[in-house]
Amino acid sequence: MARDRLGGARRIFQASMEAIVAVLVAALALVVVLGVGFRKAGNALVWYDEVASILLAWLTYYGAALVALKRGHIGVPMVVERLRGAARTCAVLAAEAAVIGFFLVLAWAGWRVQGALSGATLISLPSVPTALAQSVIPVGALLFIAAQLLSLPDALRTPGGGADP
Repeated sequence: MARDRLGGARRIFQASMEAIVAVLVAALALVVVLGVGFRKAGNALVWYDEVASILLAWLTYYGAALVALKRGHIGVPMVVERLRGAARTCAVLAAEAAVIGFFLVLAWAGWRVQGALSGATLISLPSVPTALAQSVIPVGALLFIAAQLLSLPDALRTPGGGADP
């Protein structure tokens, strides 16, 4: 029963992240096409560089969370796959603790940055708070942690690890 709920939560999380990443890719493509078109026409958009940079950062953070859910990030899977039993479980849990610890620190630092940015706005779009653009740091870190936790049961189960896939 808990496995079904976790699987359902994972599917919802994955669908949500895929939708967010797709929207970010489309928005970035649109901004780049508009930027190039306006620049070619001799009327460069003042906000293009800043907005494109922010969209790329958002795409990177949210895309990383999606990749984490699919266990596609950099690691040493061949080493872990060769381990068996308790050694394998310990290696997976130690790696998870390190990754989650790093992203907790990143989320905390991102939250601190949010406080430091209060009142600041984007240079080219003064109506947009800088904190909105930088919110990707703590939010992205928490999404990465959620992805790691949702995919942990699968990481612990492998054909060679003693559990069914």
